[in-house]
Amino acid sequence: MPLGLRNKKKHKSKETSKLVESEAAAPAPAAPAPAASASRLQFHTQLAHGSPTGRVEGFGSARELYNKIAEAFGIDPAEIMFCTLNTHKADMDKLLGAQIGLEDFIFAHIKGQRKEVEILKTDDVLGLTITDNGTGCAFIKRIKEGSVMDQTKMICVGDHIETINGKNVADRRHYEVAKMLKDLEKGQMLKLELIEPMKAFEKLEPRSKGGTLPEAKISRGRETLRLRTKGPATVEETPTEIEEKAIKKVDELLETYMGIRDIELAATMVEAGRDKKNPDEFAVALDETLGDFAFPDEFVFDVWGAIGDAKQGRLE
Repeated sequence: MPLGLRNKKKHKSKETSKLVESEAAAPAPAAPAPAASASRLQFHTQLAHGSPTGRVEGFGSARELYNKIAEAFGIDPAEIMFCTLNTHKADMDKLLGAQIGLEDFIFAHIKGQRKEVEILKTDDVLGLTITDNGTGCAFIKRIKEGSVMDQTKMICVGDHIETINGKNVADRRHYEVAKMLKDLEKGQMLKLELIEPMKAFEKLEPRSKGGTLPEAKISRGRETLRLRTKGPATVEETPTEIEEKAIKKVDELLETYMGIRDIELAATMVEAGRDKKNPDEFAVALDETLGDFAFPDEFVFDVWGAIGDAKQGRLE
């Protein structure tokens, strides 16, 4: 690993009611479609536990989308825990990420029953994988079978972690929550206050079985609306097969290093490395776009390697 990688980085810069239309101005070959075309797109939406169908438009980020859904159904945006695409079930394989297919149906899962659990941390690893909705709601994406958390059946996939030992983490990002859980000492009692998604149609999907995580699917063969934290949303082609493999691998590395799963974050990292020639350039690009994460050098090199492996066809 070359020395001084981090020193080469730059400082971080600091209504509803129409049918979905799949027509949008076609993007030019070398540039994304104009933001105006993205702003005209409309999507069907429902509350996952049951509601009339609404329609939303004019959003460019997850936060704006949640505000539009909340406006459509007369609820507080903070009540929305996460969204799934084309299913009302709390299916972690169908979570809304950075891309929405132009014909996708959006289901919003809102906060339901609160519960408290106490667990003795008998192992260094709790067995939880955390993700979030991009607006300050971290929730459980996976429970490893046979782990400490798997033994506590009150804890379920989809549960929002509101407090850890009395400390409110409701507005923390997934990587912050994961670190707090990881830093708890073995033998310490852990008290969690959780909120489960509201249920009506049926109960949550079963826990993930075994040591593997269902593969996050990225729709192919059609255009998608790409949501961005900074800047307007754009209409883009779905990722190539090579990019899909790279994104999947980077998502796995996020779990290994940080205890989180985040397809949106993984896709952003792959995009940042698309035209970079070496790991130093890649590290600079990550600092400019994702500096708040303060990724360690080892992780950056592994991500760079995964992108390179995907380009060379070495990833399955």
